[in-house]
Amino acid sequence: MRVMVLVKADKNSEAGLMPQPELLAAMMNYNEELVKAGVMIAGEGLKPSSQGARVHFSGENRTVTDGPFAETSELVAGFWIWEVASMEEAIEWAKRCPNPQMSDSDLEIRPLFGMEDFAEVSTPEIDAQSEQLTRDIEQQHGRYM
Repeated sequence: MRVMVLVKADKNSEAGLMPQPELLAAMMNYNEELVKAGVMIAGEGLKPSSQGARVHFSGENRTVTDGPFAETSELVAGFWIWEVASMEEAIEWAKRCPNPQMSDSDLEIRPLFGMEDFAEVSTPEIDAQSEQLTRDIEQQHGRYM
């Protein structure tokens, strides 16, 4: 199963403070463990919400709000995509992670949907389109998550 592991933001990540070299090294070593174990598919840090935007949908209307966004506890500072056998395995990997922030922090683990989850509502045309999109992404970027 694939999961997304979200690194929750804190006041330091939202202020754009960079980690100490020791934390960066510890995170890189952890990422190396994930890659060697065949768990890590992708992972990135996110710049502060002050450099982002939100698009709100209301019927046909779209409203754009520029960051920063107020609720730090609701924001994400980074993520991984992992391929694991179970949620329990994902939790065990998460527990091994160095604290990714300079203060107390949280990781949130969420299973990703796969096309098989939409079997009851999908059609052969949608399945074919999904397969084509996967091939197109692989061709453009050399991989597909």
